[in-house]
Amino acid sequence: MPTISMFYGILVMIMYEDYGRHNLPHIHVRYAGHKASICIDDGVLLAGDFPAKQLKLVQAWIEIHKDELLANWELAVAGEELFNIAPLR
Repeated sequence: MPTISMFYGILVMIMYEDYGRHNLPHIHVRYAGHKASICIDDGVLLAGDFPAKQLKLVQAWIEIHKDELLANWELAVAGEELFNIAPLR
């Protein structure tokens, strides 16, 4: 599962060919022992647990980079190489 961005200690990843698991475009995030899956379309927590402050940062980042994330999702579904996305600053 490649890391596509990292900011404030948060790792953001997209798993190749993971569309069957949640059936929605989503990212995987990790922070200080917490893991979660978050929907790209609306930032909703799909699975796992994540601290509220860091979840809000990820949701803001998703909103800024939604088009890039959806493009990466399509690449992942096709099993193609993903590109990095700028971190939240």
